[in-house]
Amino acid sequence: MKKIKFLLLSLVALTLFSACGTTSVVPVTGRKHTLLVSDAEVLSLSNQEYTKYMRSAKRSSNAANTAMVQRVGKRLATAVEGYLRNNGMGSEIQNFQWEFNLVADQNVNAFCMPGGKIVVYEGLLPITQNESALAVVLGHEIAHAVAKHSAEQMSKKMRQQYATQIGGAVLGQIAGQSTASIATAIAQQGFQFANLKYSRDDETEADHIGLIFAAMAGYDPAVAVPFWQRMAALGGGSKSDIFSDHPSDTKRIAAIQALLPTANKYYQASGYAPVQSVRVGSAAKSSAKSTKKTGKKSTRK
Repeated sequence: MKKIKFLLLSLVALTLFSACGTTSVVPVTGRKHTLLVSDAEVLSLSNQEYTKYMRSAKRSSNAANTAMVQRVGKRLATAVEGYLRNNGMGSEIQNFQWEFNLVADQNVNAFCMPGGKIVVYEGLLPITQNESALAVVLGHEIAHAVAKHSAEQMSKKMRQQYATQIGGAVLGQIAGQSTASIATAIAQQGFQFANLKYSRDDETEADHIGLIFAAMAGYDPAVAVPFWQRMAALGGGSKSDIFSDHPSDTKRIAAIQALLPTANKYYQASGYAPVQSVRVGSAAKSSAKSTKKTGKKSTRK
């Protein structure tokens, strides 16, 4: 009888835990998710990790490329804040204290911490080749922060850990501790594979949101396709995403191509003059234009 009562109480506790949290809507896609961690908690952890990283990172000595990263980042930040303000999400803006850094690291990478702390590695610039492609990448990274993917992943892991603990305790009461330990290990391994899919979903959503953000900021979304083709060539062009936390190159490019008609509408309505696709070199100076249009709309080449 006690075992049955314990089982029922455990199931009730698990149900209540799963139901708690704050439900919010992801900008642009409109997807709803329930988060178990607050913005304040995520931002506190994010700021700690960002500060730790920047203490050991070496900032780029290339003034032109550093200025380009800051210019593109600020323009995206303005577009993102404008979108949030115009869509009833103005309160979210307080969560962002934007910073844009170029670091002397030849890895092909970039990231945006929750709170808007953006880091670009110098090794990425030969692959982006121009400001518009850089905007696509930074839009993608900013999208992770705006969509609160870090908080969502933390929340999922919290639910999984709690479910594993409850399940192990219940099974221990019914079938003995040895069986419970085996079940717990299997559950944890299963969650690891599930999280790969969660991460792929987040990457696909960040591609979607980031492309729209770049278009809102006046960067041609069409450059996303050749950029990801260059990335695919760099990585060997893997066809499978079963054991990856990113979509396969083929799926990613196809999804972006499908989004281009929608992104182009935001691009046409952005009010920015077209950005010239100038190749980025070690000492290249960008000639991108970031001024607003006045009078007639400019024609794109």
